[in-house]
Amino acid sequence: MAKKSARKPNAAFMKPVTPDAKLALVVGSNPLPRTEMTKKLWVYIKKNGLQDKKNRRMINADDALKAVFNGKTQVSMFDMTKLVSKHVS
Repeated sequence: MAKKSARKPNAAFMKPVTPDAKLALVVGSNPLPRTEMTKKLWVYIKKNGLQDKKNRRMINADDALKAVFNGKTQVSMFDMTKLVSKHVS
């Protein structure tokens, strides 16, 4: 019987990325993998109650997030990852 190998995480996904100054206000300035960055974003969103009450898929931006979201006051959680990726190197 062949032993199932553990699934290897995608190397590109785990490669640390560096947030720019705008994103660093939310997730910190240390380089971290995209997965961790997304987790930190969600911690920030939940801590500050920024998830829309009626439509839970929408994120209401505070001043720090508005800079990351190109000045938008509200974005969907799917657009959020696209906008955030523009702020990492």
